[in-house]
Amino acid sequence: MNADDLRSLQAPLKAQYRERPDTALVTLHAEGRIGENITCKIETGKARVEAGLHPATGGDGLSACSADMLLEALVGCAGVTLSAVATALDIPLRTATIRAGGDLDFRGTLAVSKDVSVGFKQIRLHFDLDTDASEEQVATLIRLTERYCVVYQTLSHPADISVLHRVISR
Repeated sequence: MNADDLRSLQAPLKAQYRERPDTALVTLHAEGRIGENITCKIETGKARVEAGLHPATGGDGLSACSADMLLEALVGCAGVTLSAVATALDIPLRTATIRAGGDLDFRGTLAVSKDVSVGFKQIRLHFDLDTDASEEQVATLIRLTERYCVVYQTLSHPADISVLHRVISR
């Protein structure tokens, strides 16, 4: 896909969203059901993923760890955004590798220490770019990738989360 292809693909959507902003609000969904051996089967709409305990919390390593999935979502979103921005700006990328790493202290999630928070302490996002682009182009590419990557922005500026529940049987 080139910049013109991308623009022609997105132009009608952008026009629609300008004219009718309410159509730009899309609610995404994920659903999971608990399974055997402390797992949760997640329906993604594309494939089923079974999430389970990380080996550092007693898991067997056969199921996906939700924390790993969070980093994978960041890498996927950043990679797609990077590619789209490079295409839109005609910045040549022969290839790019995107990596994310995050530090977790499992004493928090296992309630070993109340002084240790649950969740990532730090996440690092790294881009290896094979390009002849100028330093200025690369800086713009990374800046706009950060700006338009949904997962990056959500992690950087957390969304309000509401937790609801209902008991469906007794």
